[in-house]
Amino acid sequence: MTQVRSAAPSFSLPALVGTEVKTISLSDYAGKWVVLAYYPKDQTAVCQSELQQFSTLDGDLTARNAVLLGASTQGLETKKEWVASELGEINVPLMADEGGAVASQYGILLDLGISLRSTFIIDPEGIVRWRCDHDLPIGRSSDEILRVLDALQSGGACLVNWHKE
Repeated sequence: MTQVRSAAPSFSLPALVGTEVKTISLSDYAGKWVVLAYYPKDQTAVCQSELQQFSTLDGDLTARNAVLLGASTQGLETKKEWVASELGEINVPLMADEGGAVASQYGILLDLGISLRSTFIIDPEGIVRWRCDHDLPIGRSSDEILRVLDALQSGGACLVNWHKE
């Protein structure tokens, strides 16, 4: 299981980026903060709502020297169908971790062959600085992801309910 303060397991996965298929590696983002957002299944309402919301964070993430990468254990064809039929165009790369090898390295693969709804914030040196696991039906808060990213980048102690001023 990947724990906070440990090196993030490296990965290289096929991804749907817009309408193109590319290979995405964690090493592609050396020097940047990476928000790795695993979601249980393509073509589900909670996952769709999250990814559409995450897609609106592009400017916020860029201002923080960060990127958000989405991943599930389903294949590229399922992702292509989902984008075409329901999800629509988004600016979040959707990585296909078929078989769940990377999800397993991160400690979030379930017996069902899908992952927990998990978020990892990885610092520019490749160290996991935050992780949050949600049960399958519970969506994440994009505001909380940005708040934690700000807190990590502040370099100081952040008391309860801390927010960047």
